[in-house]
Amino acid sequence: MELDTADLAPVINRLKRAQGQLAAVTRMLEEGRDCKDTVTQLAAVSKALDRAGFAIIASGLEQCIVQKDAGMSTKDLEKLFLSLA
Repeated sequence: MELDTADLAPVINRLKRAQGQLAAVTRMLEEGRDCKDTVTQLAAVSKALDRAGFAIIASGLEQCIVQKDAGMSTKDLEKLFLSLA
């Protein structure tokens, strides 16, 4: 199954923002910034990555519903979904 990159533009943007946030976390650690602020920023990165992963899986599920021959079984999709849990 191949995902349509046009449909995933918001996910790609989210991942790029998360990449910037992760760079900020690295800088915060290098600068010895406050633990609370650093952990808060790291939690934001984690949430952004989770949301991107769920959006990718949702797109895959949609394709499987529309195209019965998308190449992934329900069990395969369940395994992908659970990998983010």
